[in-house]
Amino acid sequence: MKAMTSGAGDDARLVRRMRRGDEAAFATLFAAHHAAIHRYALQMCGLAAADDVVQEVFLALLRQSHRYDPARGAVLTYLYGIARHHVLKRLPASGVESALDDDDHRTAVPATALDDLSRGETVDRVRQAVQSLPPAYREVVVLCELHEMDYETAASILECPIGTVRSRLHRARRLLMTKLAAVQRALVGESRG
Repeated sequence: MKAMTSGAGDDARLVRRMRRGDEAAFATLFAAHHAAIHRYALQMCGLAAADDVVQEVFLALLRQSHRYDPARGAVLTYLYGIARHHVLKRLPASGVESALDDDDHRTAVPATALDDLSRGETVDRVRQAVQSLPPAYREVVVLCELHEMDYETAASILECPIGTVRSRLHRARRLLMTKLAAVQRALVGESRG
């Protein structure tokens, strides 16, 4: 992620300026990071809540900038952590933790699960499949695959060990392939019938 790796020191300086009342510094941070936070919120909890999550994240930054500690990571990582907090409040009561207990739907998936779908259908089906994942798995896919974060950064945002991120991502990929294989079987069945 380009925004995370370049300008991290600049972002920390902008936060310090913001703490002193520099509105332009806040505007610069917002302009630099609102799209990433919006995309994360959209992918995690849908369009209806994404704008609200972005607003809550940047209000929290504005009101509580003293909580940001540059020694703990980049500003964008801090913003993702705030966003995650607000996203989790919007997810169903079953939430992230109970999704981790549902771990035994193991099905062998053929390597060609997506072969018969057109590119547009594939993209749409993958989006739907990601949205249907339990929150614990959806968030690692969103952060690591869609936002291209490394495991360490994702672990920092999720407040869990790197190994947990890896195992959730592995399980999420398997769930996605199982879901997409089922979609393919349904489409093949429709085309024959």
